[in-house]
Amino acid sequence: MAKEKINMPQLGESVTEGTISSWLVSVGDTVEKYDPIAEVMTDKVNAEVPSSFSGKIVELVADEGETIEVGNLICYIETKGSLEAAEESSSNDKPEAPVEKDGVGSSDDEDQPMKKRYSPAVMRMAQENDIDLNQVQGSGRGGRITRKDIEKIMASGDLPKASDAPKQKGQGEGSQPAKETKEEAPAPQPAKQTSGPQPTANEGDIEIPVTGVRKAIAQNMVKSKTEIPHAWMMVEVDVTNLVEYRNSVKEDFKQKEGFSLTFFSFFVKAVAQALKEYPQLNSTWAGDKIIQRKAINLNIAVAKENELFVPVIKDADDKSIKGIAKDITDLAKKARNGKLTNDDMQGGTFTVNNTGSFGSVQSMGVINHPQAAILQVESIVKKPVFMNGMFAARDMVNLCLSLDHRVLDGLVAGNFLARVKEILETMTKENTSVY
Repeated sequence: MAKEKINMPQLGESVTEGTISSWLVSVGDTVEKYDPIAEVMTDKVNAEVPSSFSGKIVELVADEGETIEVGNLICYIETKGSLEAAEESSSNDKPEAPVEKDGVGSSDDEDQPMKKRYSPAVMRMAQENDIDLNQVQGSGRGGRITRKDIEKIMASGDLPKASDAPKQKGQGEGSQPAKETKEEAPAPQPAKQTSGPQPTANEGDIEIPVTGVRKAIAQNMVKSKTEIPHAWMMVEVDVTNLVEYRNSVKEDFKQKEGFSLTFFSFFVKAVAQALKEYPQLNSTWAGDKIIQRKAINLNIAVAKENELFVPVIKDADDKSIKGIAKDITDLAKKARNGKLTNDDMQGGTFTVNNTGSFGSVQSMGVINHPQAAILQVESIVKKPVFMNGMFAARDMVNLCLSLDHRVLDGLVAGNFLARVKEILETMTKENTSVY
């Protein structure tokens, strides 16, 4: 009977794989085209995967917790056409009994045909914790061992080791050899760790499995620090005039527009303007070439409990300070409510991080791969500054730039920071409009 394939979609620029967080359907469920069938997590976004067809789900190939490369199969669906054809067949027809290729009858494992097919995530967790998968009872489809099974075992503290395995039937003296089939290869044994022994927990320690968004962030950060030669620069900016201007209009703005006018929106506007003048910062390393992006799409970091997302303000250079403030508010609200879409996360060309919201005054950001730079906006603090022959209390902020030294050098990065500094220091009520 004809079946259609549903593959892992491309869920973001530069995304190469996704992890099935949860299935929203079961085998036998009928879905319409574009109905969500699974929740998938990548290093950029959590998204729902829609069905490509209308029909009935007949097989879920990927398990929850399994990481699948873009374009690879995740499930099968019978389309409505094939379902109508199936209804015309006799209801008394019975499927043929499965036949082993070598003619041998069913084995003891036939009730769990998927048991010895392990996902990369399961294999990795078994290797890191020296777990004998042959002794694990899987709860997935066909007895397959899922990541949740391994996490449950790790939480219990009772880790099955290879030395704990009892003798298998047929291994005792005088017994007959166990039956063999050609359908299944022997289960792969966990490999020895080559990176040295892993730390172990002591009494009273808490072990927290690295899963979900935290795992995706960790993988992307390792990729960034491994592939990108980071360099770092910082400038100190006097934003006294900006602070006075914003504070003088924030209440009227909030009452009129219904959302807050934050300091961060002024910084994002200044960065977008400077990127237009120094497009080298708005670039991507592409092996044998550098791609200089025309669109200025700025990633900003927003948090939801322990999860961090970096949605995008599209065409930030064409927007007013009010427009940027509205985008910041909307994206933060969508992140908190779990409503960020694939489009919200795609297309970023440069990242601006508001580390000052945590009270930080100096930091070194890790570049959002594959971009060429990230700017950290630190806390605005009162400092004594010598000017016009005397000391005065001024509002000062540090701007910290991490750059890809393959793409950028100190000259262009320094000029860019100097331009951002100039724009911010001249933002006053007389020459700057939020509209």
